Amino acid sequence: MEKLEAALAKAREARMGAKLGGDTAEPVLIDPRTVVRADWRALTEITISPELARRNRIAALLGGIDATPYDMLRSRAYRTMKEAGWTRVAVTSPNAACGKTTVSLNLALSLARQTELKIMLVDLDLRRPSLHKLLGCKPTHSVHEMLEGKVGFAETAVRIGENLAVAMNVTAARNPAELLHSDQSRAALDMIEAQFRPDILIFDMSPMLASDDNVGFLGNVNCALLVAAAESTTLQSIDICEKELAQLTNVLGIVLNKCRYSDNSAGYGYEAYE
Repeated sequence: MEKLEAALAKAREARMGAKLGGDTAEPVLIDPRTVVRADWRALTEITISPELARRNRIAALLGGIDATPYDMLRSRAYRTMKEAGWTRVAVTSPNAACGKTTVSLNLALSLARQTELKIMLVDLDLRRPSLHKLLGCKPTHSVHEMLEGKVGFAETAVRIGENLAVAMNVTAARNPAELLHSDQSRAALDMIEAQFRPDILIFDMSPMLASDDNVGFLGNVNCALLVAAAESTTLQSIDICEKELAQLTNVLGIVLNKCRYSDNSAGYGYEAYE
């Protein structure tokens, strides 16, 4: 891990000032006083069984030692976001199979254990959505239909507990990049935020090296987490994606996922986690 951090730090120094000065997308001006506040309790509530949680590695729900990495991520991310006044975070990865959706869900569940916070998780991986598979739940409609103005948010979302809303896709979108780049999508998300007023809004995005979906959308968030997979994601891919993220938004951090330790002298005293 130290070698990874040192190599990334060296790469950052080599490209000092590389962050582009391009403007981020102008927010849609919505006066919260004119928006009818939505009732979180009106969302359909689901319960995740311990069996499903274990099978899909939803450790933050089970608690114990397996939840520790996500709780640490939660605490560090929330502290940084709160100090900066940020409310929107995107979670992405260089390639597929890095575990970004698993990290997104566990982060949301860990944050939601702080009962004074309202957390919203939205599946914006419109090419290969998988959040509904992790939860074993299919909503009536997909997020991409909501972004197109065809359905309301409540038809795509469920509630876990009192303070976590999760919006999912059942199918892939036909034109994901164009949809995510559109003013219509930006306005739809701004309206949802105005209606539900979450403290933290998490977006599960598609992998960065797989498409241009993130390029036109990340100007709508305050920061982003990059999830890399140990033993499969290359240092070069991490560096390329971190550089691009820094040009599009603030880099909240890099999560090294799927770590394996040979003994208990490093890590958290267990073999692997996602």
